[in-house]
Amino acid sequence: MLRRIAPLLLLILSAGCSWFGSSDGTVPPAKLISIDEPIEVQKLWETQVGDGAEKQFIRLIPALQSDRIYAASYDGTVVALDAVNGQRIWKTDTELPISGGVGLSEEGMVLFGTDKGQVVALRQEDGQEAWRAQVSSEVLAPPRAGNGLVVVRSVDGKFTGLDARTGERRWVYSSIMPALSLRGSAPPLIVANLVIVGLDTGKLLVLSLDRGLPITEKTIAPSRGRTEIERLIDIDSEPKIFEDTLYLVAYHGGVVALNMRDGNLVWTRDLSSHAGLDVDARQVYLSDDDDAVLALDRSSGGTLWKQPEMKGRQLSAPVATQDHVVVGDYDGYLHWLSKDSGRIVGRVEATSKAIVAPPVVAGNIVFVYGQGGTLSAFRASE
Repeated sequence: MLRRIAPLLLLILSAGCSWFGSSDGTVPPAKLISIDEPIEVQKLWETQVGDGAEKQFIRLIPALQSDRIYAASYDGTVVALDAVNGQRIWKTDTELPISGGVGLSEEGMVLFGTDKGQVVALRQEDGQEAWRAQVSSEVLAPPRAGNGLVVVRSVDGKFTGLDARTGERRWVYSSIMPALSLRGSAPPLIVANLVIVGLDTGKLLVLSLDRGLPITEKTIAPSRGRTEIERLIDIDSEPKIFEDTLYLVAYHGGVVALNMRDGNLVWTRDLSSHAGLDVDARQVYLSDDDDAVLALDRSSGGTLWKQPEMKGRQLSAPVATQDHVVVGDYDGYLHWLSKDSGRIVGRVEATSKAIVAPPVVAGNIVFVYGQGGTLSAFRASE
């Protein structure tokens, strides 16, 4: 593990893309420029969820369901909040080092994993522990659930299927790990009876949900370069599906659109991102490794606009609201962009710490979780 992490830390620092705002000066963060006629952004509520990520290299992502939002902290705190007003419904102190979360299941569970390989399910109703299971190694991605199973990805390349009601192990699948990868794991995406996930090798893996058997494995982009770092291709963000097309992006690999019915390639673009992407009816949005935000045509992959004014600000993945595109940065700011032009139309300082996890959206309401544990909700005018 140390062999893989040490070169990665050098890679992060040399690229000037530390999650916590440190930089070697190669790419100084762009200064914030005043916005002409900004839209109104209203803070709806704010609360503290433990100590957040505590400077761990992890993304803890809140989960929204109906009128509740659930969030976890590395110090073991898990909370359920009213999504409308932020009032606490329950709080559970698990005293576990939570490194992957949170996920939700149809069986009424809040799911998370730890850096010791424990997987825990709390009841959504009251936060009481329902079951606990052990997987092979550290969990960095939120567990995902569907059709009575919970799928957990661990950093050693293994995927474990657990019974959603009891935590009993149903299957394990082992993928091949490269010599070097980014610190992080793409969450699995569950669609019908399929588990779809991007691998540290830059490949797309599809498993059967019920038995964990491989259905297909596709190379998104071939490795290039002479050194191990130059050849590094890693999918570190969750794929997105819109209608019958799957969209995903790889670090050093590219952005691809795949037809879900036959698995054929629809289009590909030579772009790189470790942060991730989002998609709506017309466009695919991504933060690239130069901290530009791009909008691509969903059907062809052509560039519709590019917003380069936040270079060096270490952006999160963008998310699409009803009216805007929203992205967070290393300094705790949220930026609202026009969907039509990419122009920055709004900004708010959401937290004093970096925003690493992609914001969570419900209509025009944006929920954002900073690395320091601050969870907030904002609503922008149209």
